[in-house]
Amino acid sequence: MHQDLLDVAKLDWMSRELSESYSGAAPFPHVCIDNFLDDGLYREASAAFPSADEKVWFTFRSAAENLKLQIQDFYAIPPALRALIVEFNSPGFIRFLEQLSGIQGLVPDPHLHGGGLHQTLPGGRLGLHIDYNYHLEWKLDRRLNVLLYLNDEWDDNWAGHLQLWDEEVQHCVQNISPIGNRLVVFSTNECSWHGHPVPLACPPGVTRRSIALYYYTNGRPDQASEEHTTRFRARPGERFTITARDILHGMTPPYAKALAKRIVGR
Repeated sequence: MHQDLLDVAKLDWMSRELSESYSGAAPFPHVCIDNFLDDGLYREASAAFPSADEKVWFTFRSAAENLKLQIQDFYAIPPALRALIVEFNSPGFIRFLEQLSGIQGLVPDPHLHGGGLHQTLPGGRLGLHIDYNYHLEWKLDRRLNVLLYLNDEWDDNWAGHLQLWDEEVQHCVQNISPIGNRLVVFSTNECSWHGHPVPLACPPGVTRRSIALYYYTNGRPDQASEEHTTRFRARPGERFTITARDILHGMTPPYAKALAKRIVGR
């Protein structure tokens, strides 16, 4: 079934057409592609997305990452969405990402560390951050994030925009609405500050829904970058306290286990 989910020839064409705008985008390489999936496929994926009250979700409650639900257990994800994730990890989609970004040798993440299905409740937010840059288990460098939004209706007054900030974290350069069937791809590096830091103002029963997938390479040009976990930063004039929970989130298991032992004094 999943063989026909994505049109490989269309992906090849899009990657060539968008590669120049991707590399030249500010504040760091990225692209937004609307109506990415065929309409029927999008409707099927959206309909399969678990509701917030199902017991398959893990909930984050912290200052930097509040009221966010996540499923990163591949087999807890509904079949229609699993098939889509398999397609996003397939050779055709990897080739699309490589041609689009200019990054060769991309490795997908079948274990969905930090990724999978994300759903943020009303009042929730995700503070500005750069992602962990190295996977300790696999010895691989994190290079790309891919987000597919599944919000059938979205009012800009509800906030929830993906914000891309400048290197000094002084100005929001891009404010991307999480409308349904919008694919966002961006490069991750030491200045790819992003998040949706404004608390969601959507009405009860409405959530911000997405699929998040991450891609790696064996080495990268800027090897001088030190290995680090997710790093949060406050916006100008904003105050919040970074907690151990914030630090532990987004880590690969070896990072999390090592830091957890230090926190509890073991």
